[in-house]
Amino acid sequence: MAGQNQTESFLSFQSLGIDADICAALDSRGITEPFPIQLQAIPVALSGTDVIGQAKTGTGKTLGFGLPLLQSLGTDPAHGVQALVVVPTRELAVQVASDLELASANRSTQVVAIYGGKAYEGQIEALKRGAQVVVGTPGRLIDLSKQKLLDLSQIRFMVLDEADEMLDLGFLPDVEKLFSYTPPKRQTMLFSATMPAAILNLARRYQNRPIHIRIADPDEGKTKRDIKQFVYRAHSMDKDEIVGRILQAEGRGKTIVFVRTKRQSAKLTEELMDRGFLATPLHGDMSQEARERSMAAFRAGKKEILVATEVAARGIDVDDVTHVINYSVPEDEKAYLHRVGRTGRAGKLGVAVTFVDWEDMTRWIHINRELELNTPEPTETYSNSPKLFEDLKIPEGTKGRIGRAPEAKKSPPSQRTSQPRSAAPKREAATQSTPAPRSRTRSRNYKKA
Repeated sequence: MAGQNQTESFLSFQSLGIDADICAALDSRGITEPFPIQLQAIPVALSGTDVIGQAKTGTGKTLGFGLPLLQSLGTDPAHGVQALVVVPTRELAVQVASDLELASANRSTQVVAIYGGKAYEGQIEALKRGAQVVVGTPGRLIDLSKQKLLDLSQIRFMVLDEADEMLDLGFLPDVEKLFSYTPPKRQTMLFSATMPAAILNLARRYQNRPIHIRIADPDEGKTKRDIKQFVYRAHSMDKDEIVGRILQAEGRGKTIVFVRTKRQSAKLTEELMDRGFLATPLHGDMSQEARERSMAAFRAGKKEILVATEVAARGIDVDDVTHVINYSVPEDEKAYLHRVGRTGRAGKLGVAVTFVDWEDMTRWIHINRELELNTPEPTETYSNSPKLFEDLKIPEGTKGRIGRAPEAKKSPPSQRTSQPRSAAPKREAATQSTPAPRSRTRSRNYKKA
C-alpha cells in the first residue's frame, strides 16, 4: 500500500513542483495526472533551463511548457508582457490561451490570444490592461510590434509551440524576426512533434544549452499505437454513403472528416446534414468569427462532425475525437500523421479511416512506404462490404442516412460568410469563386485548402 501511495504521489503535478493553486485549478477540470512529456519537461523548465520538447501530437505539450511558465511569473505578476507563446494557427492560439487561462484561474495572471482575422481593438485593449502572457500567430504579433502596441522587450519566457508546423507553413523568417524583438537573456522552450534540421538549427541559434526531451515508445512505430488505422480503396461515388455508415459505428463520438478543398468542406457538410448528421465546416473561405463558432460548437458537442481542410484544421486540439476520416489521401506522410493525430489523444484510443481513390494510389504508395503501414494495396471496399461493417463495428443493416437535420434546410449565415482572400490563413490557396456544377464525380482540384 505504501508503494502505491508513493506512485500516486509521483504521478501528480504537485510532486513535480507545481504550486497548489495551479494544481487546484487543474483538478477542478479533472486534470490530475501528468503525461510523460509533462513529467520530464516540467522539472527541467522550472529550473530555468532551455528546453526542446519532442513528443507526438496529443500528448500534453501545452501544460509541459505552460505550467512552468505560469508558476515562474508568480501569483500576482507585474503588468506587461513577460511571456510569449508563438503558435502556427489561429485555432491553436485560442486553444493554448484557453488552457493557460484554466491553469492560472486562481492567479491574477492575464492571458491574451493575438491572431489575425479578428478585430484589433479587443486584443489591443487586453494588452493595455497589462496582460502578462501573450499567445499568438507570427503575422499579427509582428504587426502589433511594429505599431508599438506590443512591447516584447521585457520577455522572460518565449515558447515555440508546434514548431514543425510553423516551418511547414513558411513562418520561419517571421519567427526569427520575433526572436530579434526579445531580449537575449530569456528562457526559451521549443516544443514540436518532429525535429527537422531547420528547427534544430533554430534551437542552436536562439537557445542556451537546451535539454532535449524526447518522448517515444520504442515499439510505437511512426504512428501512435493507440490509433487503429484502416485504409480502403473507395469509389468516389460511394464515399458519402460509406461515411454515413461509419458515423453510426459503435463508440463513435466526435469525428473529423478531412477533405482536400474548401469547396469539398462546404459541400460534404451540406450532404451530411441532409443525411441527418450534426456537421459543421472549417475552411479558409469562412470568416474568422464563423470558424471560431464552428470550433466552439464542435468542442461543446453541439456539432459532432467537423468537415475540415487540412490548413484550417492545423493545431486543432480536442481530446475526445474518436474517429478521423481521410475523405481523400493527404499530400504526404507528414500531412497523414497530422490528420490521424487528431484522434487517440490524451491517452485515449482512436480510429483513423483513409479512402484511397484510383488516382490517389501513387501518393498513397509513398505514404505507406515512408510510414511503414504495410498496406501498399488497400482492399477495394464499398458501403455494403462486410469487411467495412466488421472492421469498424457498424451494426448490421445500417444505412448512410438517419434523417434530415433541421440545419440542412438552410445553412447558418455564419457558415456562408466569406472573407477576402487576403485575410485567409497564410499559404492557404484560394478556390474558384464560380460554383461547380452538381456532379457525382469527385473534384480533381488538388489545390491546398
